[in-house]
Amino acid sequence: MRIVAFVPGGIGDQILFFPTLDDLKQVYPEAHIDVVIEPRAEDAYRVSKSVQDTILFDYKDRNSLADFGNLLGTIREREYDVAISLGQRWEVGLLLWLTGIPVRVGYAGNTGQIFLTNPVPLKQNQYAACMYHDLLKGLGIDTPCPELSISVPTKDLDWADAERKRLGIQNSGYVLIHGGASERSRTNGIDKIYPVESWKGIIQDFQQRQPDLPLVVVQEPEDAEFVKELLQSTSQLKVTKPEDIGKLAAMIAGANLMLCTDSAPMHLAVAVKTYTLALFGPTDPKRLLPESNRFVGIKSLTGQMSDISPQTVLEKVWGG
Repeated sequence: MRIVAFVPGGIGDQILFFPTLDDLKQVYPEAHIDVVIEPRAEDAYRVSKSVQDTILFDYKDRNSLADFGNLLGTIREREYDVAISLGQRWEVGLLLWLTGIPVRVGYAGNTGQIFLTNPVPLKQNQYAACMYHDLLKGLGIDTPCPELSISVPTKDLDWADAERKRLGIQNSGYVLIHGGASERSRTNGIDKIYPVESWKGIIQDFQQRQPDLPLVVVQEPEDAEFVKELLQSTSQLKVTKPEDIGKLAAMIAGANLMLCTDSAPMHLAVAVKTYTLALFGPTDPKRLLPESNRFVGIKSLTGQMSDISPQTVLEKVWGG
């Protein structure tokens, strides 16, 4: 069997879709599974257990007929038996129909439903991974949604071991901080960035209460200014710069606690089962975190990240 999944969105959306892909592989162990994803999300499949190939397509770009034609040609050449689509735009539904794939699964109740063979009710008021997993009901698979899980390459685990040795924390626990300073969030006007001054207050409290506990901040390409500001007032802070999602996941897996915002690294922390405290502005923790004492979301009462006080965060950390 050959299966293709159309999964728009960033790295976080892909990780939330992993349980669906993993269950597909569980039910059809010999299946060849590919995904059609945006270029920005490709790195997610470095830690996927179930996907053979990625096909890049920018769903949100102003695609020309030639762009759709190229994708259609690629899909038709591979002769898939099943297509599963997270996208609800009618253009994606039309594309599915034009591929000639005999079984086409997607959500009911949108303009693209007419092009589906097996529509599934969309139930948005639940954890997003479970909402995505509901699509398998279109194939007669009605199993509970499994937990998020990833497969970190051995070379990335080895890199993390060497990185912890470089940072001087090889034989001790540590708290990992991810500031989530995403340029895409800023551009789209989504409030997912916690103020630097508030992070400083949290870090200073940790250093006062647990002076021997290493604090490590993740610096991704867009975080240079954020990390620079933290270091100006907190010289003891350690900095790690993972080059890809596998190395980042390995560093998260080794941490005692992950402090972060609503972001792709938050989903990685869930997948590797690291205790996580995540900050939410306008988004809903119930939809983006599973029910578990290991993963705690702090939701701003106003929808503004800046209105979450450091004291509120610290009360969750220290238990009041």
